[in-house]
Amino acid sequence: MAAEQLVTSPEQLSTPSEEANSNKWRVLLLLSLAELFVMAVWFSASAVIPALTDLWGLGASGQSWLTMSVQIGFVVGAFGSAVLNLADQFPAQKMFAVTAVLAALTTALIPLIANGLAIAIILRFLTGIFLAGAYPVGMKIMATWTKKDRGLGIGLLVGALTLGSASPHLLKALGGVGGNWKPVMFLAAGLALAGAVLAALFVDEGPYRTKTPPFNMKYVKQSLSQNDLLMANMGYLGHMWELYAMWTWIPAFLLASFAQSGVESGETYASLAAFAIMGVGAVGSLLAGKMADQIGRTTITSASLLVSGASAILIGRFFGGNPTILVALALIWGFAVVADSAQFSACISELCDTEYMGTALTLQTSLGFLLTLVSIRLIPVLRDAVGWEWAFAFLALGPIVGIWAMQTLRRAPTAVQIANGNR
Repeated sequence: MAAEQLVTSPEQLSTPSEEANSNKWRVLLLLSLAELFVMAVWFSASAVIPALTDLWGLGASGQSWLTMSVQIGFVVGAFGSAVLNLADQFPAQKMFAVTAVLAALTTALIPLIANGLAIAIILRFLTGIFLAGAYPVGMKIMATWTKKDRGLGIGLLVGALTLGSASPHLLKALGGVGGNWKPVMFLAAGLALAGAVLAALFVDEGPYRTKTPPFNMKYVKQSLSQNDLLMANMGYLGHMWELYAMWTWIPAFLLASFAQSGVESGETYASLAAFAIMGVGAVGSLLAGKMADQIGRTTITSASLLVSGASAILIGRFFGGNPTILVALALIWGFAVVADSAQFSACISELCDTEYMGTALTLQTSLGFLLTLVSIRLIPVLRDAVGWEWAFAFLALGPIVGIWAMQTLRRAPTAVQIANGNR
């Protein structure tokens, strides 16, 4: 019942106890660590695909399905969770821990029973479904601990996940896993299990939690028809159109550019650069979160989208040129493309019916990751059609839509609820 002893009045919501404040950053850091550990089962695929390609004779299609199956599972799981209000019907830390254990199990089963692509795809799909019970729920828990600094809090969580997403590229630069792919999968499963233990023992919802709401299957439809939430989600979709396509294809872009400009050991340098370009987004997430709490989320998201969209258009013009200039521009892009991410979720948490915050956040992530399935597949088609010089430029469509959405949201009367009135 501890997770359901919920504050119900505005006065209580705005005055958390001194004890709660003293525990706050300890819980938030442990939550971020638990989330990073759990999401290791997602990142692990990037590290072992080369070994599985050799072992199972995978072609480009098989590699794509192995990567995308977890993402498709996440979309299915997140949307199902949103429709059923699962993130708001159960204690958040328990849901986080249980789904993390299940994700660890399906990951460990791959080296134990998978003897080919078909079984691996099924297990990765199930892993994605279970991760939908961890990532959005983690953001909900973070929101229950933060109010004036919610952008920074969720930014901390997204920053941790950004470093996790970048880590396989560092591993590849250091020599990869070779044929020893099974220990990597067991390690990822073990980390997810450790994350579940951390969440179960040391993480709880904070003083801004709300009471468990009645089941409302129509809330998804209601939230999509609420104009301010719709604009916040549109901003997020513009961001996601760009982010995962950039993350997925920037290593191949760098490798091709380095090869054309005659860089020796280009594969190693491309992997190191990709790690830095993705990893610097963690810094962007933290700094943007701090600034958004102070000067407004619509301002920071619009500025981030402007920089990232311009980078998407410009970076192809440096393809095959000076690698130092190319990587410098890519680092700016990597910083900006993640900086705004947490702020869209913070907006949703501030604008939605707080009793259904978990549902609203889960819906947002399901729609965003669904869109990435399109933009990720679009880049190689564009590369073949117009070359690397212009392929990334089409990603700027996302920031254009995102800026329009956030500026529209800024003018909405309810925008005073965002970032302590800073919009």
